[in-house]
Amino acid sequence: MKKVLITGATGFIGGNLVKANISKGNHVRAFVLPGDPDEPKLKSLGVETVHGDIREYDAVRRAASGMDIIFHCAAVVTDWAPWKLFEEITVGGIENVCKAGVDAGVSRLVDISTNDVFGTNESVVMDETFPLKPWGEPYPDSKIQAEEITWRYHKEKKLPVTMVYPCWAFGPGDKTFVPLLADSIIKRELIFWRKDVLVWPTFIENLVDLLLLISEDERAVGNGYLIHDGESVTLQDFCKGIADTLGAKPITAQIPYFAAYAGAVVMEVLWKAFNIKTRPLLTTYTVKNLGSRLKFSIAKAERELGWKPKVPFQEGFAKTMEWLKTLDLKTLKQK
Repeated sequence: MKKVLITGATGFIGGNLVKANISKGNHVRAFVLPGDPDEPKLKSLGVETVHGDIREYDAVRRAASGMDIIFHCAAVVTDWAPWKLFEEITVGGIENVCKAGVDAGVSRLVDISTNDVFGTNESVVMDETFPLKPWGEPYPDSKIQAEEITWRYHKEKKLPVTMVYPCWAFGPGDKTFVPLLADSIIKRELIFWRKDVLVWPTFIENLVDLLLLISEDERAVGNGYLIHDGESVTLQDFCKGIADTLGAKPITAQIPYFAAYAGAVVMEVLWKAFNIKTRPLLTTYTVKNLGSRLKFSIAKAERELGWKPKVPFQEGFAKTMEWLKTLDLKTLKQK
């Protein structure tokens, strides 16, 4: 039995990691903010909870004390927040986690990064050998800064680190990707701005399977691994599958890419100028992200660890659509 700390344990990936580690017989400790509404669910599963803020080192150190493995899932996951928040939580948070991991003498720190860190080059199939390349956007750029800190601790403090780069994580319990696409399809707010945009889906069961493997396989120390379901799908087809599930008319509306990007720039300027609290309908990151044809290889995980996705994309998508039918899309919550 391993003693496992999970930050971001009430999020989509973290919550699934909690259940998987419990099923494996591990002792799970979750680092949660005081008053987190999902804490009772964790406790009902037998999870030990430690309260604190990822920005406060003493709290993180207390949570990591006595642990064997840390899964670091906590980060700012939106693309629309003040840079200071990304700096404090995504960047400062990993610094605290790495320092606490060294102090606790953990056998592994598994850090959840993103495929975004490799940039936006569409002319090649990107893999883990590619240099980290900023987008000029807070979400991917803060992840790059966080990764640089993690590797520094690995090199200078001998912290046993393994990085994972999920592509488009989805599945039952998803709180952002699929439900928000479904919401925009039902409200007829979704517009495409480029044909044949590529999505590399990563079904949550496949992601958790790899995370558990790399948390204990010594070959994974000092390495990072891209992950997806082994195939791509166009964003248009992915959205059509959602529309068909919900009995909605598929979205076909399309505007030029430059118009979408210009609209996003204008919206961001206005939202900041008038201090509007809601998220703009379009952001420059969204336009770039949902308008790309990037390609990613997951050959390294198979070559080095013998890992392959266990759940085919279509099977994972079908499971997710069954779950989507149970949601009240007005609130994106369970009916």
